[in-house]
Amino acid sequence: MVKIRLMRMGAKKSPFYRVVVADSRSARGSRFIENLGHYDPTKNPQVVKLNEDRVIYWLGEGAQPTDTAKSLLRKQGILKRMHEAKTGTAPAEEASEAAASEEA
Repeated sequence: MVKIRLMRMGAKKSPFYRVVVADSRSARGSRFIENLGHYDPTKNPQVVKLNEDRVIYWLGEGAQPTDTAKSLLRKQGILKRMHEAKTGTAPAEEASEAAASEEA
């Protein structure tokens, strides 16, 4: 199974993470398929840089994000855009359409 996960880099007590696509059987810091971006929790505010096109491509190919990676994708709004693209409408549009139909 292919996973989107974090790969720890950086010095001792100074973590820095790469967001990568890797086979679930490979070790955390070893081989990966593609680098999708990085995450630096030590900065204030935290820095998250992701290549959204590639993340959406890999999610479409069936890659499963880990819990932490899913949280980062949610904060960046990528999962919401994936859902909107899949359903064809935005959740805000659905709510406004429902309210408009009730008023009519």
